[in-house]
Amino acid sequence: MNRNPIVPFILIMVLGIGLMFMLSFMGLDNSKEMADEKKGGGEKKTEEVASNPEDVYKQTCAGCHGNQYEGGAGPALKGVGGRYSHDEIKTIITEGKGNMPPGLVKAENADKMAKWLETLK
Repeated sequence: MNRNPIVPFILIMVLGIGLMFMLSFMGLDNSKEMADEKKGGGEKKTEEVASNPEDVYKQTCAGCHGNQYEGGAGPALKGVGGRYSHDEIKTIITEGKGNMPPGLVKAENADKMAKWLETLK
C-alpha cells in the first residue's frame, strides 16, 4: 500500500498552526491581567520574608557561603564569632564587605542573624 509522503507534514503544519493560535489567545488573556496589575487592580503578590536566621541564610547567603557554611565564592562562616565582634558582624551583614553586596539581610533581622552566626562552629 502506497502512502502519501506529504500527509505527515500537513498534520504537523495543522498542529503547529493550532498551537500558535492557542498560545496567542493565552497571551492576550495574560496581557489583560498585566494591564490590570499596572492600574493597581488584580491580584497582589506579596513576598514572604523569612524571619528565622537559618531560613534567611538558605534564601540569601547559601549560594556564596555554601550549604554547610564552608565557603565558596564567599568566605567560610564557621567560627566567624571568634574573628569578628557582634557589631562587626552586624555591619558586614547590613552594609556588605568586599564582594558581598549590602542589603541582603534587612536591618531589623541583622541582630538575630549576627547572634546566629556567632553560634556556628
